[in-house]
Amino acid sequence: MKNIIHTLIVGSLVMSCQTTPQVQYTDATAPVEARVESLMSQMTLEEKIGQMCQYVAPLHIEESKKRIKGEELIHNDQWGLYPGMSSDSLRALVSSGEIGSFLHVKDAKEANDLQRLAKETRLKIPLLIGIDAIHGHAMIEGSTVFPTQLGLSSSWDNELLYQVAKATAKEVRATGMHWTFSPNVDVARDPRWGRCGETFGEDPYMVTQMGLAFTNGYQGDFGEDNVLACAKHFIAGSEPYNGTNASPMDASMRQLREIWLPPYKAQVDANVFTFMAAHNELNGIPCHSNKMLLTDILRDEWGYDGFVVSDWMDIERIEKLHHVAANAKDAIRLSVDAGMDMHMHGPNFLTPLAELVRSGAIDENKINESCRKILKAKFMLGLFEDPFVDEGSAAKELFSEEHQALSIEAARKSIVLLKNDGLLPFTSQKKILVTGPNAHNHRLMGDWALPQPEDKLTTIYEGFQQVFTDAQVDYVNSGESLRNPDAAALEAAVAKAKGYDAIVVAVGSNSLRYEKDEKNCGENVGRSTINLMGNQLELVKRLYKINKNIVIVLVNGRPLSEPWIKENIPAIIEAWEPGSFGGQAIAEIVKGDVNPSGKLTMTFPYHVGQVPMVYNKKPSVFFHKYIDAPSKPLWHFGYGLSYTQFAYDQLQLSASSIAPDTSVQVSVTITNTGSLPGDEIAQLYIRDEVSSVTRPVKELKGYQRVSLAPKESKQIVFELQAKDLAFYDIDMKYGVEKGTFQIMVGTSSADKDLLSAKLELTQSKSIDQ
Repeated sequence: MKNIIHTLIVGSLVMSCQTTPQVQYTDATAPVEARVESLMSQMTLEEKIGQMCQYVAPLHIEESKKRIKGEELIHNDQWGLYPGMSSDSLRALVSSGEIGSFLHVKDAKEANDLQRLAKETRLKIPLLIGIDAIHGHAMIEGSTVFPTQLGLSSSWDNELLYQVAKATAKEVRATGMHWTFSPNVDVARDPRWGRCGETFGEDPYMVTQMGLAFTNGYQGDFGEDNVLACAKHFIAGSEPYNGTNASPMDASMRQLREIWLPPYKAQVDANVFTFMAAHNELNGIPCHSNKMLLTDILRDEWGYDGFVVSDWMDIERIEKLHHVAANAKDAIRLSVDAGMDMHMHGPNFLTPLAELVRSGAIDENKINESCRKILKAKFMLGLFEDPFVDEGSAAKELFSEEHQALSIEAARKSIVLLKNDGLLPFTSQKKILVTGPNAHNHRLMGDWALPQPEDKLTTIYEGFQQVFTDAQVDYVNSGESLRNPDAAALEAAVAKAKGYDAIVVAVGSNSLRYEKDEKNCGENVGRSTINLMGNQLELVKRLYKINKNIVIVLVNGRPLSEPWIKENIPAIIEAWEPGSFGGQAIAEIVKGDVNPSGKLTMTFPYHVGQVPMVYNKKPSVFFHKYIDAPSKPLWHFGYGLSYTQFAYDQLQLSASSIAPDTSVQVSVTITNTGSLPGDEIAQLYIRDEVSSVTRPVKELKGYQRVSLAPKESKQIVFELQAKDLAFYDIDMKYGVEKGTFQIMVGTSSADKDLLSAKLELTQSKSIDQ
């Protein structure tokens, strides 16, 4: 499909060169490519580079001045300001055509104000406004906050994710913005990394499928309710060698091709319009100046024709952090020459780049190509016809009833029941205590959210009050700080904990970016351990001595591992960061109004020393076992319980052998053997028994949600293509190798949860990528 689009674009560009005198870029009926060429023929070099320049918005700068100072600007990835530049001088740059894009715009009013300034430019080119709408439009006050990506992935529901992205796009456009820096299609393989919650988990296949659902939901047909999507971060920053964001990454070409690149290749095939480069260096070369990534693979090999935006201040860091450029100007040269199209964010880019072009250090054709792609986006979005938004529409679209219903559905489906020794659901508990550091605050929102109105978020305590209307629900503050625990508050909570039928303890992490001193998860918050911080485990143990009927609710943006809790506490719920209605969804599951159905998309290690602990490991990983800890995970990838039970049988293949370019149907019967209706998530895995290079012990190749009434049985069918068995061989050629494969279907990736059958591939064959 992309090759056809590329051919059409090239053809139309050739034609447009002949028709430009007859076409005006202001003509809404003319082809987009012809309008682009008409406009570019009238632009100066500085105006073209101006389209490559993105800045943070004036009101954001005013807020930043209250928060950061001096050199912190270089290291701060949340708040931006431009020393020596006033808000008025920034607005003047818009009026002179030196800014093509903004991020961190406050609301529809500021968006419109900036677009009016753009209308004052010589060519009246509208602004492209981006926003980090990662799990809903949560950086804007009053928006619907959906579960974070890791929670959404635990639903194993691609259609749900598509609808979430579609709803997010609608809210983004209602506030005068056009571009979201999402989806994050990094493959998260290290729970020390603070941004796990921003991803779809550890499996390349799943990340690929869910990333596509997000991009398709955002972009649609580029109507008035659609936005540009952005595949990020290109590439391999989600398995940093020390667990911290932006730390170096060394990876073989085999690992890149098998783990990191597939989700991005799928984004190109889906016509995602923008890419974002990664903070980290890869094999000694910063990703922001890595020509192999941005040109050789992305453009020349894959045929990508969208544009690439830098991440926050990372072109500057080519000089200041990585020290592979002699000065800032040289850093710009390296990045633009490698394939960078837009600078995020700030001054000191336009003038140096223009000088580089005029000196011959940068080919002007690179500027033309970058400008052409950015202008094309603006035409596709309809901004030349109407860049403004009805400022009253935001009130109608944000947190609409439709989006509220979608948010609660997403929360219900994303929550994972990890353990239940019969305590859940509550049936006779009339006196319930809710406590713990995450019990009654907004940490349910996760990262990439700014403060939201109290009436637009339901805390866990509030959720129990709403759902358990026939019970006494009390709350006691045990101390909310995770980094500076309050011993006195813990003692006070323990003292008040006697006499309850059950205690619900909400523990976990804090990803809220506006609680800077308390944040212990999220962007730029790596950890050396993966246990509960502060005195949370002590709180749980002290309460357990008083009352054995404890439900642990984890609110967290990364896997957290506490073996003592697994071994002793009767009921454990992984809620992740479930968004606006998280408290309600958790309470509904505890009461039994909702039957939990989520399953994990990251493996939970027993201990940080096991990292990386992934389900798709190589066979020799535990050839020798640990002597001081188990060699198995605390919780398996794909694991999650229900209040009912499901049985798998009659695993059948439509053929015992297949040839390349064919497929086989894999069917299995699932029966709800319990007494409650429920949703099960069936998972299909493969294993190549003998291969020219070592292969993982399991690889996910399909998943399906199925709803079953009590005692109901359904047969589900997976279509497994021969190409699903392909890999890079000993010579790094992609294809299938003849031999025997295990085909496994079941309720999780654990061996005990899988049925298995054999499939023979009759011959080898290379496959074009």
